[in-house]
Amino acid sequence: MNDPSLRFPAEWEAQSSVLVAWPHAGTDWADRLDQVESTYVALAQAVTARQPLVVCVADAALRDHAATRLQRAGVDLDQVRFVRARYDDTWLRDSGPISLVGDAGYLLLDFRFTGWGGKFQAGNDDQLVAQLMQAGLFQDARSERVEFALEGGAIETDGAGTLLSTWHCLSERHPGLSPAEVEAVLGPALRQSRFLWLHDGHLEGDDTDAHIDTLARFAAPDAIVHQGCDDPDDSHHAPLAAMAAQIAAFRDADGRPYRTFELPWPAPILDQGRRLAASYANFLIVNGAVLMPAYDDPADVRAAEVLAEAFPGREIVPVPCRPLIWQNGSLHCITMQLPAGLLRR
Repeated sequence: MNDPSLRFPAEWEAQSSVLVAWPHAGTDWADRLDQVESTYVALAQAVTARQPLVVCVADAALRDHAATRLQRAGVDLDQVRFVRARYDDTWLRDSGPISLVGDAGYLLLDFRFTGWGGKFQAGNDDQLVAQLMQAGLFQDARSERVEFALEGGAIETDGAGTLLSTWHCLSERHPGLSPAEVEAVLGPALRQSRFLWLHDGHLEGDDTDAHIDTLARFAAPDAIVHQGCDDPDDSHHAPLAAMAAQIAAFRDADGRPYRTFELPWPAPILDQGRRLAASYANFLIVNGAVLMPAYDDPADVRAAEVLAEAFPGREIVPVPCRPLIWQNGSLHCITMQLPAGLLRR
């Protein structure tokens, strides 16, 4: 689409809906399906109070099951739209469309999804954008396949041409490429003119090779929220402190230091000795609110306070996410926002 007005909007801009895929016994959630479904129900309650929710389902039986669970929880099903699709897993931040907006309509970028560098089967997930287009879900939109491995959780934009990412993730997907070579692909595709690369920071239990949405997020064109660690005995303390120092050295498009907001550190959450990646940076912005992953930890309260400071005027809504981190992701990872006007009425 040769539309010079196309741009990659920030997550805080107006949305038409949020896209998710309902978990089922054929996904990796099988062992804890009821707990995970409870998180999806809580997410649906929070989203549908503010905007529509699009739910991918594998078949009619799953649609009926999900609708029943949502209805029993008091979710307004008029705010829910179900769409049939084949999917390997439910991390739609990484397999869903990356939407550009322009004067002439929308361009949905369909980057190659490789199961986080070939770690997991991803054949169906890599075809998800095409399936959604075929389902007639969108209006005034076309899709464009980009034969370059990229997940939505690996990138953050300020909506004004600046992209924030971690070099570790992109270098793992494209070994041998330099930052300049990666920028030469992503700049034109995503309509970005500035790149901020983080070289420090990680979370144990994260199998995405340090997705940016677990570490640092734009809160405004001049503000960044990032995950901190105040426990000097924790293995995360040094790398997250180094990341904070790098963020402090960044400059915005006007040459000024970013306003920064450091999120608190929850106590370690273990599963049979395995550290799980609990990050408050994995929040989701929706119309009028920020949905915050909650981990049943005392730090939840302080995390909500930090997000309220970073997003004045938006309600902070905790969503219980301990079940999600069992599979190494959280709230932002299972969702993909769709910009205002994109969803077909």
